[in-house]
Amino acid sequence: MISEINSIWIVGGGTAGTSTACVLKQTFPDKDIRLIEGKSIPTVGVGESTLSQINSFLQLLNIQDKDFMKECDASYKLSIRFENWKTENSGSFHYPFGSPYYSESVLNYNYWYYKKFLKPETPNSDFANCMFPHMALINENKVCPKEGVFPSWNMKNDAAYHFDANKLSDLLKKKFKELGGRILVEDIVNIQRNEDGSIKQLDLHTSNSIKADLYIDCTGFKSLLLDKTMKEPFESYEDMLPNNSAWATKLPYVDKEKELVCYTNCKAVENGWIWNIPLWSRMGTGYVYSDKYISDDDALKQFQNHLGTEDLEFKKLDMRIGVHKRLWVKNVCAIGLSAGFIEPLESNGLLTIHTFLMKLVPILKKKIVNEFAIQHFNLACRRMFRGFAEFVAMHYALSDRTDTEYWKDIQKRNYHIEEKFIDEKSDFQLAFRNKMEEHYWHTIGGLPCIATGMDWFPTTFEEIRYAEANFSIEHYEKEWKHILENLEKRKKDFKKLASDCPTLYDYLNKNIYNVEQSDKQYMTIVENPQFETKLVSENAR
Repeated sequence: MISEINSIWIVGGGTAGTSTACVLKQTFPDKDIRLIEGKSIPTVGVGESTLSQINSFLQLLNIQDKDFMKECDASYKLSIRFENWKTENSGSFHYPFGSPYYSESVLNYNYWYYKKFLKPETPNSDFANCMFPHMALINENKVCPKEGVFPSWNMKNDAAYHFDANKLSDLLKKKFKELGGRILVEDIVNIQRNEDGSIKQLDLHTSNSIKADLYIDCTGFKSLLLDKTMKEPFESYEDMLPNNSAWATKLPYVDKEKELVCYTNCKAVENGWIWNIPLWSRMGTGYVYSDKYISDDDALKQFQNHLGTEDLEFKKLDMRIGVHKRLWVKNVCAIGLSAGFIEPLESNGLLTIHTFLMKLVPILKKKIVNEFAIQHFNLACRRMFRGFAEFVAMHYALSDRTDTEYWKDIQKRNYHIEEKFIDEKSDFQLAFRNKMEEHYWHTIGGLPCIATGMDWFPTTFEEIRYAEANFSIEHYEKEWKHILENLEKRKKDFKKLASDCPTLYDYLNKNIYNVEQSDKQYMTIVENPQFETKLVSENAR
């Protein structure tokens, strides 16, 4: 038990340490909050993609998105594109951010599944095109900063970003200093413990020592405090997630106007997958794989062949996939990679940091931080982390690829579904449970997009036929004719709206990186969309 927390030392820089420092100093201006950035603890520096929840983080710190983007070489991200995940030549589908659009004529996801049943030739990528209005923007690589144009879409809240992680850390350090925080650049040479196992003090290279009520471990995979000092056991997610390594590099643009797209591309390949992340001035790309199936040298060669060049600087990353059994032990709390990590397929790194911080803040507001509060934090964070991991694992579980030993073994994985049925919030449970009375998943966010893109539907035409006593194909073709017409009309309406919007490149050039030209001089957007706008509101994710 910690009676009262008035002094906090955050150990480690990078996005985890600087995010933690800023959030805590913003929330607790009167507490003694300091950041120690070790000279010998490198930052990963390749996490260059976010989810839309980062907007809440920026708003909390009173950082304007335009300022953030300019400082961090950022670009807008509206979706994640998945290529060849179903089979090696299955094409692509999108997981767009934001909410689906439900209206009086299209009440739920079920309407698109009717279309698929009657027209099996309909590509699965059509699901997102019909249900998410802003897919019309994504398909044409455009953005719409004006609110109220696309139903259920607000770029200010729903868009995410591609950015330079190191530049974000620099921006947050500057913000932390503005808030009155102190930064110390020193290496820790020794950690002294109390009799009860808690940390007594940190001895520094300069022979000075520092003491605090709470130490927050943001030292990355090294996990200096939680793992190395407190010896907290680590729970591997190797059973769900196959990859443990990555090669990463930076690419210059060849044709920036075409290559600067508004989505992260994730392409499944022989022994893993390759990401492509377009920032304003360059692209970031990497090959995520398992060293159980391919050596590091051979993986690098495959990656270089994919890129068509060896003349780049490549960085090797070793990933420990899983989470510590407890994230808060005595007077040590871990945030970021030091707590746990899920591979970067769904850009969950910053999301994990920020959601853990939102669990930490209310506890630090308490005058007495007792063991119950610490246990509650550990349980809440672990459940949340497990949910993130299961969602990422679904991308592999639903694949039909068998072209290499890597993918063949994925088909043999035991995901322990029976055990996961105990937890009603499990993504695995949602995906593997057909609900005949409803025919579709009552969830938004990524699961329906990923599952549908991978040919995994919540029900089948045969099941509907079996459930209906008076079934006839003619009946359904007649009853559902208007559904198909409404879905096609929606797509045409959305495409018309997108035609008046600027490309991502033009908008960024004129409004972020060349601010003397205003969007009013450039943009003309339809003010009164000519289609129904009555929403059945749902929040994204």
